Amino acid sequence: MTIPEWAWIAWLAIAGAGFAILETIALANRRKGDTLSERTRAWLGITPPNARRRVAVPVFASVLILFVVWFLPHIIFDIL
Repeated sequence: MTIPEWAWIAWLAIAGAGFAILETIALANRRKGDTLSERTRAWLGITPPNARRRVAVPVFASVLILFVVWFLPHIIFDIL
């Protein structure tokens, strides 16, 4: 079965719209901790600082870096 192009476009549009809606609400209400950046800092134990930070930040950074290292050549050079 082949996934049609419109399905990927629809998925990206829905994900993008979901982010835009939630982020707009968070920015409009001006409550501390509502934006994705603020939530991510809390999940990683950055704000407020806690013990989770020692493991969560390096793991998050490593996963993000590894994804970019894989994704760029994958897209640009059609590798893997």
